Amino acid sequence: MSDRRVVCAPRRKGWRSCPMAHEFLRVKSREQVLKEMEGFSPVGEEEVGLLEARDRVLSRPLVSPEDLPPFPRATMDGFAVRAQDTFGATQGLPSLLRVAGEVRMGEIPEIFLRPGEAVRISTGGMLPEGANAVVMVEYTQGLDEGTVEVYRPVAPNENVVRVGEDVASGEEILPAGWSLRPQDMGLLAGLGLGSLWVHRRPLVAIVSTGDEVVPVCETPGLGQIRDLNGVALAALVEREGGIPLRMGIVPDQKERLEEACREAIERSDCLLLSGGGAVGARDYALEVLGSLQGAEILAHGLAVRPGKPTLLARVGSRPVVGLPGHPVSALVIFHILVRPLLDALCGRRYPRRPPPLRARLARNIVSAQGREDYVRVSLHEEGGELWARPVLGSSGLIRTLVQADGLIRIDPRFEGLYRGDWVEVEPFP
Repeated sequence: MSDRRVVCAPRRKGWRSCPMAHEFLRVKSREQVLKEMEGFSPVGEEEVGLLEARDRVLSRPLVSPEDLPPFPRATMDGFAVRAQDTFGATQGLPSLLRVAGEVRMGEIPEIFLRPGEAVRISTGGMLPEGANAVVMVEYTQGLDEGTVEVYRPVAPNENVVRVGEDVASGEEILPAGWSLRPQDMGLLAGLGLGSLWVHRRPLVAIVSTGDEVVPVCETPGLGQIRDLNGVALAALVEREGGIPLRMGIVPDQKERLEEACREAIERSDCLLLSGGGAVGARDYALEVLGSLQGAEILAHGLAVRPGKPTLLARVGSRPVVGLPGHPVSALVIFHILVRPLLDALCGRRYPRRPPPLRARLARNIVSAQGREDYVRVSLHEEGGELWARPVLGSSGLIRTLVQADGLIRIDPRFEGLYRGDWVEVEPFP
């Protein structure tokens, strides 16, 4: 915390006195904060069954224990043949082959194919020894029970999957950090991998702060608001692979907040504080976190809008993010910063999120140089092009997020964007 600056201002009504009197925002860029987050390590690992592994993140690379397929298989219904016996075959001059038998599904053929012979085979059937290709049934015609005409030549290995062609024994099939999809699970099932080592789902404590915040089930009085941030953050944490641990609502009391933070840090891998991070007489988050053993304030203030009063700290090995109290600010900061943080904690190296969408801006937008602006937009198609219409409203209006399909970013070097400019829209999941 060598760069931390504590400013003791002249005492005014409602201000705390020194030594932790009033600390101005120590603003960092989003890139600087993302760089700070690189210091956080993934949580530990656990072994889970394959059927419970969807969306879990591999903590170890997976190596194939066997070839897949373990035997040569037909990919078409037809006849297993020696490819060289079909060379030159045409509709007018077909190759005549003796039918030596049939391979049934699931059986090991006992036939050894000799020159001039063919064997009936179904898709997925095992090729008999001596065969190296399959002629599709559409290009054959039976003359009698023991003879078949072939009207089209096949090349060696045509319509055949060779041993290990899908996956070879000893091959690394998935790297550590891979988030498992259903198709991945199907591959692992085919290889007989019934259990695997994955990173634990990080336990993320969520503490809502403020005298004005009441539980969702209560009717708020004048000047109060239900804890919508806590609910939305819990849902976002779960969707991003974490386990939300809602720690309740803490009033604007330093001792209560300190107690809640200590308990949350002891019980979780990460702490999200909703509110309490701005510069103000009753915003205790910075002071409380700074007093905890092993605490380091990494950033107090972010050069973005909305979400400037964002706080990032480390307590021991655990990250703490102080989110703004306004709903839009809190959820935008979750989108641009907390998601990458959860990727790091989950060990997820391949997030595979949808790429940004290119769209034209539907109206002029004014910005301020020196900060990144994140603007909510809704999408619509017009004249064969995708258009992004800004959804305007203050950071306290969560419905603007409900109406939006994603965010566009305005570079801090620009003072705004013009109608018709091409923009990249990062879609909401």
